[in-house]
Amino acid sequence: MWLIFTLITTLLWGAAELFYKKGSHEERKYDHLRVCVLVGAVMGIHAILTLLTSDISYNPMNLIAYLPVSLCYIVSMACSFFGIRFIEESLADPIENTAGAMCSILCVIFLGEQISPLVWCAIAVIVVGIIGVGYTERSSEVDRTRKLGKKLAIVAFAMPFCYAFIDALGSFLDIFFLEMETSPLIGITEENIELVANISYELTFAIVGLILFIFMKIKKVPFELPKQKDKAIAAVCETAGQLTYVYAMSGNGAIAAPILSCVCVVSLLLSRIILKEKLTKKQYVFIGIIIVGILMLAVLEGE
Repeated sequence: MWLIFTLITTLLWGAAELFYKKGSHEERKYDHLRVCVLVGAVMGIHAILTLLTSDISYNPMNLIAYLPVSLCYIVSMACSFFGIRFIEESLADPIENTAGAMCSILCVIFLGEQISPLVWCAIAVIVVGIIGVGYTERSSEVDRTRKLGKKLAIVAFAMPFCYAFIDALGSFLDIFFLEMETSPLIGITEENIELVANISYELTFAIVGLILFIFMKIKKVPFELPKQKDKAIAAVCETAGQLTYVYAMSGNGAIAAPILSCVCVVSLLLSRIILKEKLTKKQYVFIGIIIVGILMLAVLEGE
């Protein structure tokens, strides 16, 4: 059963990436904030339903206790939503999925953890791919600067890297927050610690979404809900994927992790088939190298 949930999670998150891109428009200044509002709304509804239907005693102070991790994940997603307004999803998603490699490096630097030579090889493969992708941005075939202007082109291309680093920082902090001995979360047990953390994250996202909605209302930014269908579908797929992820990892995590790492492959294929995104041959080569590195890392860490 866990394998079915693993495949469902992979497809849901791949579909979420597709609809994030489909619902993002370069010319709409606050479109990335609209996505944040809708993701916050769906996550908030899911958190409330979880509290109403599960036998868990939740302390609201956990919102504050888990805030550093929640903000890392929320800010990283906001960076992603901004970036995909201007660059191809099939380019952004593989870069964003290097967060796992960045988290491994943070563990080595700050926790003194030892990782195997093969893991270092996987990280090196990812680095080669990233350098290659950066190199292609300067080619005449891409020439994003001519379309967006130098400043915006640099900022847009930097967003997937910002996502990867900030998300990696959140994962790094989770090492402490999801361990009973070091966690500052209140009223937790071994059985409910991850659920409490997820509820805290989702409620925080809902609050941030509400603040952004009020901000847009003050700025008189239009927010016609019927026109946000793609964003809403993305938010539902994202949240549903989080739910099935728990069941996916409850079985054989060593096999589930590499499969889940294929989200960027699913996203790339969907973007190519449905959105008709086209990259240069060199971009596809270096993105392929990044994906190989990500899959190597997932397999090695799952052993």
